Amino acid sequence: MPSKTPQHPPICDYEGSDYQTSFWEQGGRAYEDGAEVVALKRMMPGIGKLLLEVGAGAGRNTPRYTGFERVVLMDYSVTQLEQAQAALGRDETKYVYVAADVYKLPFVPGLFDGATMIRVLHHMADPQDALAQVRESLQPGAAFILEFANKHNLKAILRYWFKRQSWSPFDQEPVEIIPLNYDFHPRAVKVWLAESKFKIARMLTVSHFRIGFLKRWVPTRLLVWLDSIAALTGNWWQLSPSVFVQNEAVGETPTASPGAFFRCPECKAALGEPVENVFNCGCGLRWGVKEGIYNFKQPLG
Repeated sequence: MPSKTPQHPPICDYEGSDYQTSFWEQGGRAYEDGAEVVALKRMMPGIGKLLLEVGAGAGRNTPRYTGFERVVLMDYSVTQLEQAQAALGRDETKYVYVAADVYKLPFVPGLFDGATMIRVLHHMADPQDALAQVRESLQPGAAFILEFANKHNLKAILRYWFKRQSWSPFDQEPVEIIPLNYDFHPRAVKVWLAESKFKIARMLTVSHFRIGFLKRWVPTRLLVWLDSIAALTGNWWQLSPSVFVQNEAVGETPTASPGAFFRCPECKAALGEPVENVFNCGCGLRWGVKEGIYNFKQPLG
């Protein structure tokens, strides 16, 4: 994988994108969406208080987290959060919208008792750092549902054997398919999760039938049902293009300031309540709130 440097990892920014419409609603992804619904139902805890949805985008999965009293939708793109807000509403007792950098999460340690990261890790140039940031935000024992793009899938293996691709699906190094779109080996992801103090409880393989002609000719409900059966082998082998991992946060979490929610993403000091929609940090940085979206993506000028 890309070597760690003092420089900030590059970020895949969906600012201004119509991803929800073009990819999900009009892109023929009903099967993939349905398969993910099944995986989430199997893995999400029944109840919880505060969930962090990392890379929430336009809120496609948010309504599926019904067991949690409150969900924080975090994404790097403000416009994606605006789309989510338009779809879900602005009831802050239920949904909190936060624009932020996953490598610099603006939440005090141990704030959440659950988190999800679905179709996000494949954009991470430094996945280990991203996972470590998520772990710091979680309470001990919290549930964390991770999805990742699997380089060790059957299609990639066959293409490699027939010399249709140069990269090996068997080594543990990430492969960058297109800029800032990585596939990861399951063994590598397991190591990163352990190093970040997560304990794997269960794995599900998802989207086994992500093949154009199958999606065109086989009814979606049947494909989703077949996928739900194949997914049960995930603890034994991972040969699908998408893998879901159910984790538990283990070990200790640093103690946060009592009653605090946000922290400065730069100096990590706990922040008080905003004054006139502005958080003023002791380090001199100011962070704004506009139209119900907490913006920690960039400080105010």
